[in-house]
Amino acid sequence: MYAELGCLGYCQKVFDGIHEPDVVCQTAMISACAKCGDVDLARKMFDEMPERDPIAWNAMLAGYAQCGKSREALHLFHLMQIHDVKLNEVSMVSVLSACTHLGALDQGRWAHVYIERNRLKMTVTLGTALVDMYSKCGNMNKAMDFFWGMKERNVYTWTSVIGGLAMNGAGEKSLELFSLMKQAGVRPNEVTFVSVLRGCCVVGLVEEGREHFDSMRREYGIEPWLEHYGCLVDLYGRAGRLDEALDVINKMPMKPHAGAWGALLNACRMYKNTEMGELASRKLVELETKNHGAYVLLSNIYAESKNWDRVINVRQIMKAKGVKKLPGCSVIEVDREVHEFFAGDETHPRYNEIEVMLGEISRRLKLAGYVANTNPVMYDIEEEEKEDTLCKHSEKVAIAFGLISLKEGVPIRIVKNLRVCWDCHDVTKMISKVFNREIIVRDRNRFHHFKEGKCSCKGYW
Repeated sequence: MYAELGCLGYCQKVFDGIHEPDVVCQTAMISACAKCGDVDLARKMFDEMPERDPIAWNAMLAGYAQCGKSREALHLFHLMQIHDVKLNEVSMVSVLSACTHLGALDQGRWAHVYIERNRLKMTVTLGTALVDMYSKCGNMNKAMDFFWGMKERNVYTWTSVIGGLAMNGAGEKSLELFSLMKQAGVRPNEVTFVSVLRGCCVVGLVEEGREHFDSMRREYGIEPWLEHYGCLVDLYGRAGRLDEALDVINKMPMKPHAGAWGALLNACRMYKNTEMGELASRKLVELETKNHGAYVLLSNIYAESKNWDRVINVRQIMKAKGVKKLPGCSVIEVDREVHEFFAGDETHPRYNEIEVMLGEISRRLKLAGYVANTNPVMYDIEEEEKEDTLCKHSEKVAIAFGLISLKEGVPIRIVKNLRVCWDCHDVTKMISKVFNREIIVRDRNRFHHFKEGKCSCKGYW
């Protein structure tokens, strides 16, 4: 009861009053710690248990997954296999969720094999988790194959695959699937329409997106959420229709949220509208004073117009308010091991090899005619220094590691915590052609599938 109420202190007090807590009581306390966000205390208690049954292992696994500790969840999953601990379908949903978060496709495939080998019951929830994992790890073919093979699908299954198609740049296919969903008699919910609107965004279908937005209330009696309005702003903004995007914000029936202003700010950067960008940035900072993205995007708008005085002013404001830019982080999976790279970080044990490969990438791209897009670099420094700064972006380092670690023909799959910058986008396209490698990057918003010098985003990213 106390755990449900989020009262961990009371949980601990009751637990401490038990003279000899048994494994059931200890497991309940582990679940309580995880539910209240103290997963480190949960693990300490777990490690100190004199005996652990499968329920205790599964509780710890679920705790890691719920708290976003995906790497720790997968490590525990491996320990469970070593100790021959039986997992159930609920536990496997946690494992798949961790794989999804990290973009760890190989480990997700292994989890799928585990499910089949141990003949776990394929519930609709577990099946949906598998569809979601394959979708968000960039393997839409496998996601679709499994989706069509499911005996039972609910609104969450349909929504997951529609969102996966949109995220992977297949906007038209996501809308086709939405039509099939309605034909199958499955009633869409609010989350379904978020996925549908994102599908329209990635391929620039403005009018169709507006029609789907209007149909929510008209056909299904669904009142749009803030997320739906944010998607609508993004839809108009990506198409360069900034006045209409601002009009959507001004006519929202509730107070505009950070997502709407952020979408407009990003569109202002894309289309170099400084005046509206300043408005969007000001509104965004009013809502979230520590939102580093608002400052960085506005600074980039100024940098691209070479207005260095205003760039410096933005950076001084950030410093005065204690706002720090979130460092770029890219994750890549090699041989079922997850590697993290941060911008400018040189601590990886194979960094010397990575640096050699970065030099080789630079050499080959220049021979192919590459010229660095240094506009996004916020500093007023020499062009050559800007190129060096861009070279150390986390996804480029991760790609270099993929090139030295993965066999030819194996796609390089990367997950990044921030949006991919324009220069990294252009560079990755060229790398895919020059090195003849398929590269799949999942950034904060969507997937970019690079192959033979082309990207799935088609300019709408």
